[in-house]
Amino acid sequence: MRTLSDILDERTGRGELREILDGGWVRCRACAHRCLMAEGARGACRVRRNRGGELYVPFGYVSGAQCDPIEKKPFFHVRPGALAYSFGMLGCNLCCDYCQNWITSQALRDPGSAVFPQEATAGGLVAAALDGGAGIVVSTYNEPLITGEWAAAVFREARAAGLLTGYVSNGFATPEAWDYIGPWLDLCKIDLKTFDESGYRRLGGGLEPVLDSIRTLFRRGVWVEVVTLLVPGFNDSDPQLRGMAEFIAGVSPDIPWHVTAFHPDYRMTDSRRTAPADLVRAAGIGRASGLRYVYAGNLPGRLGEWENTRCPGCGRLLIERRGYRITGRALGAEGRCPSCGRAVPGRWGEGTGPQP
Repeated sequence: MRTLSDILDERTGRGELREILDGGWVRCRACAHRCLMAEGARGACRVRRNRGGELYVPFGYVSGAQCDPIEKKPFFHVRPGALAYSFGMLGCNLCCDYCQNWITSQALRDPGSAVFPQEATAGGLVAAALDGGAGIVVSTYNEPLITGEWAAAVFREARAAGLLTGYVSNGFATPEAWDYIGPWLDLCKIDLKTFDESGYRRLGGGLEPVLDSIRTLFRRGVWVEVVTLLVPGFNDSDPQLRGMAEFIAGVSPDIPWHVTAFHPDYRMTDSRRTAPADLVRAAGIGRASGLRYVYAGNLPGRLGEWENTRCPGCGRLLIERRGYRITGRALGAEGRCPSCGRAVPGRWGEGTGPQP
């Protein structure tokens, strides 16, 4: 019987994020694992493979695609109320016990996942995005770093059609990966999962490459928003939160930081949910650490002002939210506060305005 790996091996193309070595070996450069593969071997992600001394990578399929509110990614400083056409593939370079997208990200590791690929073309995805009224195309649902060649193909078509492009990524990348996708990338949401190296090792990665990704993307002019899923007992201590917030503020106090609520899932079903008070505490630490735009999420209507965007100069309410819904907007497409004229960093463009 054919396995999922067998099926995915039929939907591949030659990888470009690689180094060809002597003796038929290949080194992958897509993520910070930098996997060294002998003939027939797979990388840590299990979807990038050495075949005949060449690297073959996922291409020409999706695990799913649909229009979502851009706030769901979450991007709060990008075209409020706009639709993002989200597409994903299968696999991940990390293995988080609390993964909330494990059906797609862990499909190659966990037989409990029953997701199969659907054939797709880059042009077909962009046409679907336009038909759905989306202004942004986002690679998400699994880790886009390990499917970067496919994302680049889609993003080239998207850019030609006048669409913005984005990643929803764990940031465990190489500089070469950002060099490769950077010319086609407008936005990137990075998960900063913990500020502890041992915690990252537990997830199968490391801290420094993620921090480096945030620095690199900001320096390149890609719009960055950082998200921390607050998991009680794992990354919610005051010192951890302060470390994350101070690091982000050190790159730029204008980078939005989202602290979002965990719910028991995958292999962490016995852990408690994140309470509203946990998120408010974390958001307060972010604000005290110098960040101008801190948001708390996943518990709509229970977090007070932490869902909204206010002018850091005069305090004017600029964007009012409830969950993924925009309920009020005073900020124009030019991104200036109408009261004091202060510029609010973001990619504002044209949104849909208040939603019923």
